[in-house]
Amino acid sequence: MIYAGSHISSAKGYEAMGRQIRKLGGDTFAFFTRSPRGGRAKALNQPDMERFYAMAVEMGLGPVAAHASYTLNPCAAREELRDFARETMADDLSRMEHIPGNYYNFHPGCHVGQGKEKGIGLVTDILNTIIRPEQHTTVLLETMAGKGSEIGGCFEELREILDRLRLPEKAGICLDTCHVWDAGYDIVDKLDEVFAEFDRVIGLGRLKAIHVNDSKGERGCRKDRHAKLGEGHIGREAFKRLVNHPAVQGLPCILETPNDDAGWAEEIAFLKSAQGQA
Repeated sequence: MIYAGSHISSAKGYEAMGRQIRKLGGDTFAFFTRSPRGGRAKALNQPDMERFYAMAVEMGLGPVAAHASYTLNPCAAREELRDFARETMADDLSRMEHIPGNYYNFHPGCHVGQGKEKGIGLVTDILNTIIRPEQHTTVLLETMAGKGSEIGGCFEELREILDRLRLPEKAGICLDTCHVWDAGYDIVDKLDEVFAEFDRVIGLGRLKAIHVNDSKGERGCRKDRHAKLGEGHIGREAFKRLVNHPAVQGLPCILETPNDDAGWAEEIAFLKSAQGQA
């Protein structure tokens, strides 16, 4: 089985997020720790978190995944931008310890002309600064589409970051279907081969979450344009095979499709009903 859910707004608090995903029929979800475009995070509400935690146990929620703001660039050329990313991510991880045992997902960033090796080193430096031995949150590097100077457009780059971590057991991978498709991985006709390559390069034990998104682009376009399930070049039949693949069982599968509540509820129902059909 898989856990299926979507990105939902954190504006009203954790308990409200739990009620929202229950309304949508999901059993996991993702949320931004603060505005996806940056800014300050709201003050923590401990009673709200405690109510959410009780609800999560009662609902049997799978792991949930916080998402870092899109504006963070851990491998930026400018030091002040890297400092901002480090300070924000450290604060996010501290906040995540109030709902322990979950995930914190981020984009590795863009090296902006410094070269991949330099970019990988800068990302690693920040992670080695902010990841602590005592934390209960797993940091997830997201697979990227490889547009421009993005780090993470191939499995080898993510593996290199993991290999340089002082606490690699505190980190894993979130595989985004739109991103890997746009990066050139054929998850439509060669899903087994893609997961075999992931296992060879990174190790399937490090795969912790899936972002389930169709793509407006053709394979290898490197554009990162999400589509609703079945309205892109990946297609629903491929997602049926995905949710039934052994590598995905037990993982949170989170929608980031350009949808509304009704659309996400339908897609969550589709992902759940597709299990056992492929």
